[in-house]
Amino acid sequence: MVLKYDPKQYLPTAAELPDSDDTPVDNELQNLIPNLLGAILAMAWSERVDWFFGVNMGMYFDPKKPAIVPDGFLSLGVERFVGGEQGRLSYVFWEENYVVPTFALEVVSKTYGGEYERKKEIYARIGIRYYAIYWPNRRPKGHAALAVYELIDGSYEQMAGDTRVWLPEIGLALGRERGRHRGWEREWLYWYDESGTKLPTLEEKAQQAESQAAKLAAKLRELGVDPSEL
Repeated sequence: MVLKYDPKQYLPTAAELPDSDDTPVDNELQNLIPNLLGAILAMAWSERVDWFFGVNMGMYFDPKKPAIVPDGFLSLGVERFVGGEQGRLSYVFWEENYVVPTFALEVVSKTYGGEYERKKEIYARIGIRYYAIYWPNRRPKGHAALAVYELIDGSYEQMAGDTRVWLPEIGLALGRERGRHRGWEREWLYWYDESGTKLPTLEEKAQQAESQAAKLAAKLRELGVDPSEL
């Protein structure tokens, strides 16, 4: 008789693991900024099912160690929807065929969280290709508002630019500029295509649709047609 050994059956599942470290964020931007990036991808990549963007979700890379919880992360080459209507509880490497996220984001809040030391070291050890640190408000002298690092030979090297940085493996650039989100006018992080065009947000899409509808209605009135009667 041949016995088959499956090491995965002895590892904890997502349902058995905490979905975060239960540490509350101390600034709403830590939620709003990565959620905006995820929402933009959901529209831009609506036809794709080979990616997942997590926000403040536990990432388990070693069954003997606690999760690390990025403010946001992007994983490519995984199923977008798993876990039925419940979705993912956490991102567990051994349940994701050990697919390492391509990108991790930390939004620095008023309480410094070791973004340049502890987390940077862990993300490098895990093998995350791109690691971005963003200061949404005031930052210490000598720190870029947006610093993006690329993993090269096991260590992170800062990429050029702090306004817009091209990420080849993702096929998009990460950048910052002023805009309006949820009625809040300030600087936000956005995705950009290879030509430098900013991928639109849901609010911008809605505004574009309203503007186009208004122009069409005006044109119909010029032609003597009442749009309300159509």
